[in-house]
Amino acid sequence: MPSVPTTSIDLSAADVVADPYPHFARERSRHEVAWHEPSGCWLTFSHAAAGAVLRDRRLGRIWRDREPAGYLEPFNLLHRNQMMENEPPQHTRLRRAVASAFNRGHVERLRPRVQSLAASLLDGVDPAGFDVVGEYAEPLPVLVIAELIGLSGADVPVLRSWSQAIVRMYEPAPSPEVVDAAVTAALEFAGHVREHLDRRRTDPADDLTTDLLAAGLSDDELVAAVVLLLNAGHEASVNVFGNGLVALLARGLRPEAREPALTVEEMLRFDSALQLFERTATAPVEIGGVVVEEGQKVAALLGAANRDPAVFAEPDDFDPARHPNPHLAFGAGVHFCLGAPLARMELTESLAALFAAYPHLHLAGEPRSRGTFVLRGYAEVRVSGTEPGAPSSG
Repeated sequence: MPSVPTTSIDLSAADVVADPYPHFARERSRHEVAWHEPSGCWLTFSHAAAGAVLRDRRLGRIWRDREPAGYLEPFNLLHRNQMMENEPPQHTRLRRAVASAFNRGHVERLRPRVQSLAASLLDGVDPAGFDVVGEYAEPLPVLVIAELIGLSGADVPVLRSWSQAIVRMYEPAPSPEVVDAAVTAALEFAGHVREHLDRRRTDPADDLTTDLLAAGLSDDELVAAVVLLLNAGHEASVNVFGNGLVALLARGLRPEAREPALTVEEMLRFDSALQLFERTATAPVEIGGVVVEEGQKVAALLGAANRDPAVFAEPDDFDPARHPNPHLAFGAGVHFCLGAPLARMELTESLAALFAAYPHLHLAGEPRSRGTFVLRGYAEVRVSGTEPGAPSSG
């Protein structure tokens, strides 16, 4: 019998977290899919294999409560009842409740508001030097999704801190401190959302929360839906913006002038904000020459897929005008990101506004990584909008 391909790649190692792509390339040259004993999971390294994992209906999102289940109940509650962790028909019912808010027509109606928020945030920064993540890329999508849900802009800092604490649980082998912080954040986040739901029951408004209350969801499903929308509605956008902007500026590039949306797609591809998306086999499935047995897990490595030379010419080059660009940054299949149209619009508008305001934008320091693998991004990116070499006004 042929031997099973295996990989010993350490997804939490500092060099992999810093730059996973050379490691992915080496693995891809050996195998499309390999067994990863440390995680008890198959890993994909090619675009074809990752796409197959995301689209095959025999590979599903099957939530299993994290242990110890009693202590982690606040965290488990938010995931057990959300659309992303369920399959049809449960997934279909939960997704239908929010889908209309993210159709293209509704997103287009939000474009002027996004443009206004971008202009306002840029008015508040110091052109000589500012953190483009913390002062611009981070607050903008949080403000947009909070307004959609009907929460106050004053909630943005605490919403962001809760989200960051929760998503750190998705990393390989989270520390006890990370686990404790996630439980606290999940408990406080859920309490905040329950209070908001109670207000909307007595005081309906023209927002997504009021729509959700009419959708026939249980209380726990409502809380999980709102928390998922707030988290997923900004995490990817923040990290895509930071990762892509660093790639642009480090190479002395600018967005594609005629079609900035092409540059956004390259930002999504080049340094993927979400690196890993996991599925569980409900029946034996052949992927990339190996058989994933029923009950086994398989993880699509999206960053590896998006640098596959079989699909992308010169995959390690950042091409602001790359077309076509069939990246998998938003996933595929029934779990394709519901917020993709909103994220694309936010990224296109915020990128265009930034370079319109500061055509000489450049890095003003070494970007500081979040130090995480699954959700890859920067904690801080210092930039300057003044022309390099120009005399200081001070």
